Amino acid sequence: MRSLALLGAVLVLGSACAGGPPASEIPRPMTEREYLRSRKMMVPVHGVRPSQLQDTYNARRSGGRTHNALDVMVRRGTPVVSADDGVVRRISTNPLGGRTVYVVDHAQRFVHYYAHLDEYARGLREGQAVRRGDLIGTVGTTGNAPRNAPHLHYQLLRYADSRMWWTGEPVNPLPYLTRRGKRR
Repeated sequence: MRSLALLGAVLVLGSACAGGPPASEIPRPMTEREYLRSRKMMVPVHGVRPSQLQDTYNARRSGGRTHNALDVMVRRGTPVVSADDGVVRRISTNPLGGRTVYVVDHAQRFVHYYAHLDEYARGLREGQAVRRGDLIGTVGTTGNAPRNAPHLHYQLLRYADSRMWWTGEPVNPLPYLTRRGKRR
């Protein structure tokens, strides 16, 4: 009796292993492009439509650098909102970006970098979950931004790894910002 039960278990396991779906039916992972399109990201400035954005991604900067980000030129104090759902990873200040916020998406595929902020959202803290449209801060001219040109510097980076997550390659976010910026 015991050997029959064992034989039955072997047959069930063997058929489960051999009887899985054909390789053509196994879902493949989304490509980077598919993933970003599926996110339906919003312009990270309240009130700005995608059609109003200027593509500044490949613009030249001092020292022979390429910009690798979008500048959204708007009035100082305009709300900056989260382009997508994620977790606030760092709130900091640096000489180039001024007041900055980094948000990592939940799948840890991309990092959203918001720079030149005038102010941070009240109560914003590292480790906090944010949803698309949540307030990050306000547009300003901190860091190396010209005082007479308030704007949000928004950069999308590939998530590098858990130790150096902010060092990933930049991706032009323009094609993926499909929703008008709207504060929740």
